[in-house]
Parts: sequence; structure tokens; C-alpha cells
Amino acid sequence: MKYTFGPVLSRRLGRSLGVDPVPFKTCTYDCIYCELGRTACKSIDRMEYVPPGVILDEVETYLNSTEEDPDYITLAGSGEPTLNSRLEELIRGIKELSNAPVAILTNGSLLTRPDVRDELMQADLVIPSLDAAREETFSLINRPHASLHIEEIIQGMEVFRRCFRGEIWIEVLLCRAFNDGSGDLEALAEAIGRISPDRVQLNTVVRPPTVDYAYALNDDQMTSALKYFGKNAEVIAFTVPGRKSGSPTSGDEAAVLDIIRRRPLTSEDIARQLDRHPAEVIKCLDSLSRNKHVKVQLYESKLYYIGDQDHADL
Repeated sequence: MKYTFGPVLSRRLGRSLGVDPVPFKTCTYDCIYCELGRTACKSIDRMEYVPPGVILDEVETYLNSTEEDPDYITLAGSGEPTLNSRLEELIRGIKELSNAPVAILTNGSLLTRPDVRDELMQADLVIPSLDAAREETFSLINRPHASLHIEEIIQGMEVFRRCFRGEIWIEVLLCRAFNDGSGDLEALAEAIGRISPDRVQLNTVVRPPTVDYAYALNDDQMTSALKYFGKNAEVIAFTVPGRKSGSPTSGDEAAVLDIIRRRPLTSEDIARQLDRHPAEVIKCLDSLSRNKHVKVQLYESKLYYIGDQDHADL
């Protein structure tokens, strides 16, 4: 399938069927920590990109092939989903096909727009990211479209929170020496207090990032940062999703490992060769890396994955 992927095992959402409504790396940001590489099309222009009916046909095909609904159907993938201008129809159509709750993983940048806020009202769970509350830090870590400013985005999240009846979980991704200092953490805590989400989830760099200077925080540093964000905050960075019976993850890992044992490949190369969605490949590589089956090498600004010859059989 081209626009749906998984279900993948998510640290937060369990068995999640992914829906990708925009082309690969079409985003309003070009974050330094993104595991999918540089943004190919940095834009704030909302377009149809993919007709809702095409995506809904794929969702229906998956649902008809299984007796078990996913825990969530999640609009996410390889770009910023709110750039799709037919989002409302897509969410409504998914809800007509399944009783599974609909989640949106978004960078939150377009919550400044009333049309985007209105369309997301249909969702059950919205997870915006907020990595900075200072303009300089925002520019350094998220490398946004030139028209975007962090205070306006925070205000958009505040407005959305007042109207939205579902849950909002804010994700904060911390990079060492970028947004983990006391000044940035205090500013983030103040902004998140204004938004008043149901949960605050702290993350750090757990997969190979776009740039080699995007460093992770360790466990102690994450615990220290947690103190700024109150009782509804948690660290999710080191949570490993448990496998459920019937999950295709093991077979996917074996297929990925088989081809990178032969020669180093980027995640895009692997996705293309296996005809898999990039997000599925990243999940497999993440699991393989945790289990030390894969090595990562940076060459000419691209990340290459190399399979460990000693672990040919999973």
C-alpha cells in the first residue's frame, strides 16, 4: 500500500495503523533530529496531495483483511499531515470505516490557522510537538519555514486547546546543547502551562538524526528535565513497545537485515527496495539498532545502515 502502513508497534499508541497524507518529507519544518533526513519540500501551502478516497480505499482494504482493529489509526508518516487540505474528509471517512480512535501526530505549526483547527476537531487525540518557546532556539532546532514564528504557534495551540473536546498530548524533543538548558526549559514549561495539555511527553534523539550534531540526552538528564513540567509529564524516550502476537515486525526486521548485510543502504533505499513505507523501515531499523544488529555510518550527509554479519538470522 502507498498511503497506509503497519500496523506498527508504537511506544504510545500500541498497535497503530499509519496513514500518510502528504508526499515524503513535505513539511513546514526541517528539524535537525528528524530520522527521515532533510525536508525535500518546506512549505506552508495546504494542498490535496492525495484524494481522500484513495487513502480510504487502502484503509478499508486493511480493515477487511483482519479481524482485529488497530488500537489507533494515526495520521502521521513522512511529512506534516495538516498540510493536506482534505484532512476533515479523511478523518470523517476513517471514522465511518472503523471504531478505532483517530490520532494526529503533528508539529503543531499550522494550528495558527482556523481551518486546520476546525478540521482537527474530528480527531480523538492530537499530539503536537513543541521543542522550543524561544524564537532563536526554535529556528536552530526546527529550522521552520520563514513565515512561522513560535509565539504565534503557541497561541494557536492555546486556542485549539480551548475548543478541542479530545485529548492533547504535547511532545517535547530535547537535543543536548540546543534546548535542554534551564532558560529554554523554563520557557517551554511556561508555554505548555498556557496550553494546558492532558499529557506532556519528553523525548530525545533515539534514532539516527538528520545532522550528526543532534545529540541525545541520557537518562539522568531526561529525569532532571522532567522536573520542569509537572505531574502530567513523563519521559517516553527510552520506552520500548512490547510485541503482540500476529505482529509482522519480526519478518520485516529479517527482510531489512537481509539486504543491508549485502551492502550499506539509506532508509530511503531500503524502503524503495522492499516496497515499504519509510516509517515502517525506520521502526525496523530502530529495533535492530537497539538489539545491536545494525551499525550506522554517516557518509556525505547521508546515514547508511550496515547489517551485522554475526546476526544473519533473527
